[in-house]
Amino acid sequence: MLLIDKYAYLNKLATVHPLEKMTLSLGLLILSLIMRDERISLITFFVMSAFIILGAKIPAKYYAKLLLLPGFFLLSSLVSMLISIAPTTSTLPAYIWSFSLNSWTIFIGRASLVTAQQLFFIVLGSISCLYFLILTTSVHSICYVLRQWRIPTLFVELVELTYRFIFIFLDSMQKIHLAQQARLGYSSPIQWLRSVSMLITALFVEMFQRSRELNNAMEARGGETVYWQNDVIYNTKNWIGIATIFILLIIYGGFF
Repeated sequence: MLLIDKYAYLNKLATVHPLEKMTLSLGLLILSLIMRDERISLITFFVMSAFIILGAKIPAKYYAKLLLLPGFFLLSSLVSMLISIAPTTSTLPAYIWSFSLNSWTIFIGRASLVTAQQLFFIVLGSISCLYFLILTTSVHSICYVLRQWRIPTLFVELVELTYRFIFIFLDSMQKIHLAQQARLGYSSPIQWLRSVSMLITALFVEMFQRSRELNNAMEARGGETVYWQNDVIYNTKNWIGIATIFILLIIYGGFF
């Protein structure tokens, strides 16, 4: 999370207007979900990855590491979707592989394979769109655009406060965990369980106290958050490029 926030402020596309980056990422995300075409989703993945690595200069190794976490959950979901179990006496649908075990048959159906393949590419393209947004645009800039879109103020403030507390939570957890390690709090399984329970309790108490302090500070300012935004301007070339990408993908999806 700390590196993601760092790259969001220091990447090569940080000076680009946040509305342009949000339009590109969210537009391609919606396009992939609506068209549900494997080729469109794959093209979206490569386009977004190119913008992340070549445009924003995010290290390729770090981007690959970020893909591992959602990739693990995606693959585990695909396995549960591919493998089906049915009684041996029942009639199986069209399948590409089967294995009988006692009175049950484990098989992979053709329909399940097609669905899993489609889901894999759609999720892959969607993940790349979201990573492009969070790696090139700070949460503050995203909330700035949300306010321009007249999104309810309460929702925008909740987004900012939640994101802020993620880093407070991580910082507090690292400090408490380091202190526990210095006292050999994880030297045995029993000590590990005891230290983890104390860590969770301490984090809950600290987060509750900090949330009350933040609430008091906001009430002292009249209950409103103070916002600021760097001066950024729109780039006509960027809008032409975004429109070109959308038009080409729509034409490609329509013809092929």
